[in-house]
Amino acid sequence: MTSFERVASAAEVREASPQVVRVGGRTVVLFYHEGSFHAVDDRCPHMGFPLSDGSVEDGILTCPWHHARFELSGGDTFDPFADDVSTFPVEMRDGDVYVDTDPERDADPAAHWQERLEHGLRESLSLVIDKAVIGLDDAGVDPAVSLRIGAAFGTEYREGGWGSGLTTLAAMATLLPDLRPADRRRALAVGLGAVADDCAGEPPFFVQEPLSTEHVSADRLTEWFRDTVEVRDADGAERVIRAAIHAGLDESALAATFVAAATDHRYLDSGHRLDFVNKAFELLDRIGWEHADAVLPSLVPGLADAERAEERSSWRQPVDVVALVEGASDDLSALVARGEGETWTEPDGFVDRLLGDDPHDIVDALTDAVAAGATTAQLAGAVADAAARRVAQFGTANEFRDWNTVHHTYTYANAVCGLAGRTDAVELYRAVLDGAVSVYLDRFLNTPPIPLPDPDGGRDPNEMLTALLETFEVEADETVGKAGRHAAEYLASGGDPTRLKRALGEVLLREDAGFHPRQNVEAAFSRYDAAEDGRVHLIATARYLAAHTPTRREGEQTFRIAERLNRGEAIHEA
Repeated sequence: MTSFERVASAAEVREASPQVVRVGGRTVVLFYHEGSFHAVDDRCPHMGFPLSDGSVEDGILTCPWHHARFELSGGDTFDPFADDVSTFPVEMRDGDVYVDTDPERDADPAAHWQERLEHGLRESLSLVIDKAVIGLDDAGVDPAVSLRIGAAFGTEYREGGWGSGLTTLAAMATLLPDLRPADRRRALAVGLGAVADDCAGEPPFFVQEPLSTEHVSADRLTEWFRDTVEVRDADGAERVIRAAIHAGLDESALAATFVAAATDHRYLDSGHRLDFVNKAFELLDRIGWEHADAVLPSLVPGLADAERAEERSSWRQPVDVVALVEGASDDLSALVARGEGETWTEPDGFVDRLLGDDPHDIVDALTDAVAAGATTAQLAGAVADAAARRVAQFGTANEFRDWNTVHHTYTYANAVCGLAGRTDAVELYRAVLDGAVSVYLDRFLNTPPIPLPDPDGGRDPNEMLTALLETFEVEADETVGKAGRHAAEYLASGGDPTRLKRALGEVLLREDAGFHPRQNVEAAFSRYDAAEDGRVHLIATARYLAAHTPTRREGEQTFRIAERLNRGEAIHEA
């Protein structure tokens, strides 16, 4: 069915083209060109400029603002940065021009915006990605759909495999429940934009076929995977992991396989590789494990090519902590056997012991705990608490780049916590030891340690939250300390942690925060929820965020433009 409405006389349009008319509640521009009438949405789909101010030549309509070009009769764009413009069927009746008032009655907005999201990812166009995310949200599409599209693109179009883009996407997905509803689509746009940026200009990921083995045990597949990663044979390792997936290994077995390979050497790529493994598993939780064959093999190139901490002098001199960890690792099976049936409770001062200056005592504390029945989850949580203290007590007299050093340890420890919830593999204790040694190596960044805020409470939480948010508007060393104190005072005064997390999330998403702050906030929120007393994690991330704000907020500006365009506002008149 169609619904045509008279909009003008043909003579008027021939005499003065273009003509702007209202059709079905929309502003439409009529063009008379090369003997035919054409009706086009007057809003340029790129930035909303009036196409009635544009020019038509040789069947091409050009917007005068950013010079986007459109095929006049069908609306298709010549330029990847612009969407296709809507066109309207036109009929001539007794010398008058009639236009269909609802040409898109059968259109599927979800399908349209999914296509536009894929286009934005391919061309790495932030505005297109943002508009697509908003359009999908307005259409009521589950966020998992956008996550699946981003995961599929990120794993297919980056030769190096899983990187910072997909990690950001997974982190934003994890953050969604902790954010204000209005910020959730912004988080999706941030994650998808990071995937596009990470893949821009990269060769694609060429898939290796799985080994055509049958009836091979999980233990044997893990052995093969470790052997191929050991000799940096990424192709062989990919074929093994695909065979493991096709053989039906469950999540726990796959996690054990990756943990074993990632801990055969120490603290790969400053902890990033194990963090990436954890994030890949978290993303699969959200998009569905039927996508494991696409997602998990993307981890292999990075694992095979990773820098191994034993190759770094800081892990060898003046104390050979590599030998210390590997010696303890050799005893793990026996220690775990001794602890069977025992129940370990974290003793007072255990985290302080992990923050000590004697690496032998730190390793002894952990191995004694294993022998007493401590689980990987318990010890990983203690190491994460210690790593959070390093961030919370980081001295701003250090070089700015040293924030990354304590941050890497923290996100590594958070990853170990995440994987401890998936597998009870003995090798995960090696990751705990690596994390604890990295906490030890970071000790100089707390020299002298900044005292942890210890407020009495009793302040107005609203005032404390306002004061905290003000620290993110000023670039100065003293704001770092203020941010920690205000966050601590807010919590001590009975402030709602949920509200604090939403405020910190809002700050994170409005800034051009980059990879590390996004990781840091997501890890802090996860650890706060899991820890018995998680305040130090929120204090730490408030300090870290204050050190990295404010920024130019270019991404936020683009997202706000996308929102206004989708609402039909005239951006050019602002």
